[in-house]
Amino acid sequence: MKKVAILGSTGSIGTQALEVVEKHGMQVTALAAHSHAELLAQQAKQYHPQTVCIFREDKADTLRSLLAGENIEILTGMEGLCRIAGSRCADILLNSVVGMVGLLPTLTAIEAGTDIALANKETLVAGGSLVMKAAAERHVNIYPVDSEHSAIFQCLQGNAGNRIRRILLTASGGPFFGLTREALAGKRAADALRHPNWDMGNKITIDSATLMNKGLEFIEAKWLFDLDPSQIEIVVHRQSVLHSAVEFEDYAVIGQMGVPDMKIPIQYALLYPQRVECPTKPLSLTDYGTLTFEKPDYETFDCLTAAIDAIREGGVRPAIVNGANEEAVAHFLRDEIGFLEVGALVRAAMEHVPGGPADSYEAVLAADSAARAFVRQRIADR
Repeated sequence: MKKVAILGSTGSIGTQALEVVEKHGMQVTALAAHSHAELLAQQAKQYHPQTVCIFREDKADTLRSLLAGENIEILTGMEGLCRIAGSRCADILLNSVVGMVGLLPTLTAIEAGTDIALANKETLVAGGSLVMKAAAERHVNIYPVDSEHSAIFQCLQGNAGNRIRRILLTASGGPFFGLTREALAGKRAADALRHPNWDMGNKITIDSATLMNKGLEFIEAKWLFDLDPSQIEIVVHRQSVLHSAVEFEDYAVIGQMGVPDMKIPIQYALLYPQRVECPTKPLSLTDYGTLTFEKPDYETFDCLTAAIDAIREGGVRPAIVNGANEEAVAHFLRDEIGFLEVGALVRAAMEHVPGGPADSYEAVLAADSAARAFVRQRIADR
């Protein structure tokens, strides 16, 4: 019976992962959530983990009350996340928390020698060099959960000796694909949260609308598959059926298709290398009829170009772009800034916050903090 610990169990990825876990009889050893104490308590009573963690410490008393009488250890905050990550209580740790908060637990799990199913983009965006170096030194496997990176990973199976010419990284284009800057100027959070294909959390859905999500995935792909940025091409594929593809030395292109359902890549990461029945539906290409592929609009969507520029420059630039984006998105979700201001703030942080080498967790954290402070100050000075 495979043992699984899940950070971010009440989010979109976490709840779908629990469906996979239940279907295949895996044992849940630990669960962690940001603030949804009620759902976390329900999950704990259903799956009987040894430990749970609520990140928001002001929610701890609620969780303790809901789990009164249960033989479950209750932890809080970053310390709690890292206690779970470093406890070796599981065969694999699914990290599906949102934001920079995921980096330290990832590094902690690697230090403990635990394999990771990684759905936290910011881990590799902000600290890719640190994470991949540590994973190689500790012989820890990192299995990608993002549908695009899972697709690339699947396409590479059986091709270890073959050179990758390039990656075709697909993007849905989000709800605003094809709109001009003038049309985007009046868009608010409620508009951006209407994604055409995927059911995701608020932050990731906004990132999809700004195309920052694809910029972050561009950076992730560089680290996961040891690529030069010039080897990654973004292709807008509105139907989200081809999840990504790999072009090899001989120009043969191998792609992975499936319905847009995250349970497929989640299950592949948790059960690798097994392929077993998944709690989703099969793909019917005839139902779709037509699949389309287009170039992204790099001029309109500032976040995408800023992310690509950041990884080309290297060092802590990706951490700066990511931190600025997290801060700007938080303000956008509260309708405190407009849609186009998100990209403008990210680009400004990229250009004005000092860079440097990403040679330690502290350096990455400092760059992230500086970027957030820069965005807050820019908004305050308007």
